[in-house]
Amino acid sequence: MSVPINFVREIVEEDLKTAKFSGRVHTRFPPEPNGYLHIGHAKSICLNYGIARDYQGKFNLRFDDTNPSKEEQEYVDSIIEDVRWLGADWQERLFYASDYFAPMYEYAEQLIKKGKAYVCDLTSEQIRQYRGTLTQPGKESPYRSRSLEENLDLFRRMRVGEFPDGSKVLRAKIDMNHPNLNMRDPVLYRILRATHHRTGDKWCIYPMYDWAHGIEDSLEGITHSICTLEFENHRPLYDWFLQELGVYHPRQIEFARLNLSHTVLSKRKLLELVNGRYVDGWDDPRMPTLSGLRRRGYTASAIRGFCETIGVAKFNSIIDLVVLENSLREELNKTAPRAMAVLKPLKILITNYPENQIEELDAVNNPEDASAGTRKVPFSRMLYIEQDDFREHPPAKFFRLAPGQEVRLRYAYFITCREVIKNEKGDIVEVRCTYDPATRGGDAPDRRKVKGTIHWVSAAHAINAPVRLYDNLFNIRNPDDVAEGVDYKVNLNPQSREVIEKACLEPGLKTAAPGSRFQFERLGYFFADPKDSLPGKPVFNRTVTLRDTWAKIERAEKK
Repeated sequence: MSVPINFVREIVEEDLKTAKFSGRVHTRFPPEPNGYLHIGHAKSICLNYGIARDYQGKFNLRFDDTNPSKEEQEYVDSIIEDVRWLGADWQERLFYASDYFAPMYEYAEQLIKKGKAYVCDLTSEQIRQYRGTLTQPGKESPYRSRSLEENLDLFRRMRVGEFPDGSKVLRAKIDMNHPNLNMRDPVLYRILRATHHRTGDKWCIYPMYDWAHGIEDSLEGITHSICTLEFENHRPLYDWFLQELGVYHPRQIEFARLNLSHTVLSKRKLLELVNGRYVDGWDDPRMPTLSGLRRRGYTASAIRGFCETIGVAKFNSIIDLVVLENSLREELNKTAPRAMAVLKPLKILITNYPENQIEELDAVNNPEDASAGTRKVPFSRMLYIEQDDFREHPPAKFFRLAPGQEVRLRYAYFITCREVIKNEKGDIVEVRCTYDPATRGGDAPDRRKVKGTIHWVSAAHAINAPVRLYDNLFNIRNPDDVAEGVDYKVNLNPQSREVIEKACLEPGLKTAAPGSRFQFERLGYFFADPKDSLPGKPVFNRTVTLRDTWAKIERAEKK
């Protein structure tokens, strides 16, 4: 089996050898439906599903919907869409923590009857104070000595709604002197009158994540409960609950979460960006959410390839955004058809080209894929080129268009700048050139060389379309690394999006289907926005810029 080996897979393979779980492999992805999934979740999905797939096991999608005050059906729907888009197949195994509220409650009563849980009247602030610190032991609650009968009675009365929110909690009775703070009588249930998106108002007490998670894994027969490193200190509690209940016991394994440069991956912070309108929703193409990346033009296969490239480690680190971008570039370079587009046009008049003549020139659809063939692009006397491809007073080693300087028009002719036309303000409004008819197709019969090749579109045939250019959402590599009291949002990049309302595109792009991808030559990879594009009226998002491959392409074509 050709799969990338990491320490998690090594554990799974060892468990298979020893028949720890009777030769079974069963994993799960357990998102909380309190926000949209982001690129960090993709790593977990790929890891959990990949292990189940590669070891002929099972994979569950399970929502940990234990906090109705922050959960919405919108989030459930988006998560299902994202996991399916990424390629993970849970078959018929779609579950919810709320499916198990009844057995969770029964297990809680079981702990009470064993003298391992009690009802506590301390406030949440008092519980924090009594908990102690890493260097100081905790202090027992004055309600810890309640009798089994009283605890059972109070818990049942909590269940039927007899007490106000926040007035009582159910806590495990473990050890207030335990070196692990998570073991110092953690809360199992709290009173919370909030309408649940699935169970409505049936329940007014809800389980805490640590209590619910292990029971869910146990009831579903999960073999390897794979989670991120922040849960490593929770593992003794996970094990304690299952051991005290005497139920089936999965194995919890922790791995390093994904941290990506120039963005934040905290759902709380992402929600702040959405609610504060710093971005245009969860699917804003600048967001690290899967829906945002998808709308920007990322492919599921590129994200899977990225997750495989970065691997699985035991220590947290920050992965540079360029690694994710390179994963997409590698794929799109092979698959995206080419097109020519001018984002900031400058008018070019070829004075010696016949006024009414129009040529149909052959342009390569993808130099990486000969089977993609060619397309026809119209050429005429009036063209548009990029403003940056002309300099009236060029710096040294400027090989594009300048007075008296010759360049190659991609797929077309050599042209030489002869005259610069300016308006009354002194702005350049037109460049007049001559062309060499003998260089059709971009080569000179006398084999003379030009160092610059630029793209263009015919002015008479160009279509206008909005184009959005995206940059990093934050100006610094680690937006979370700010001084105490400093808002991370001060590092938001004000130039993270630039909208060009009327870019000039080759005419074939008018029929670009929503969701189609192109390489705009020399400009990057672009995606017809599936949300805003209309038939005959595409809107393009720049997915990612190009690497410096233009010269390599030219050299390859000359060979």
